[in-house]
Amino acid sequence: MLRNMKIPIIPIALATVGAGFIGAALSGFSERPAPKMPPQIMAEPAASAPSSYPLTTCVVSGEKLGEMGKPVVINDQGTEVRFCCDMCVDRFKKDPAKYLAKLPASAKPFVK
Repeated sequence: MLRNMKIPIIPIALATVGAGFIGAALSGFSERPAPKMPPQIMAEPAASAPSSYPLTTCVVSGEKLGEMGKPVVINDQGTEVRFCCDMCVDRFKKDPAKYLAKLPASAKPFVK
């Protein structure tokens, strides 16, 4: 009698384990977070990329570009001008010649 009981136990055990794996897969088991990349493989931020812009400060306020977030870039008659914020763009538009004089004559034309 004991021998006859082993036969149904094995298929039941296999079915239970199989159902557990299927249940785990359907409940989000496969939804793993993306693996974290080691720091040496991750891309450098755009701010560290070399730039052809001649100034490191805002032409209006003198603040260092990038300290208040991403610099605001405009094209004034073919010349690229960078600002620390939108308020400086407004001040620039009131008297562009005053601020353009701060740019070197060799400033490259605006390329978007």
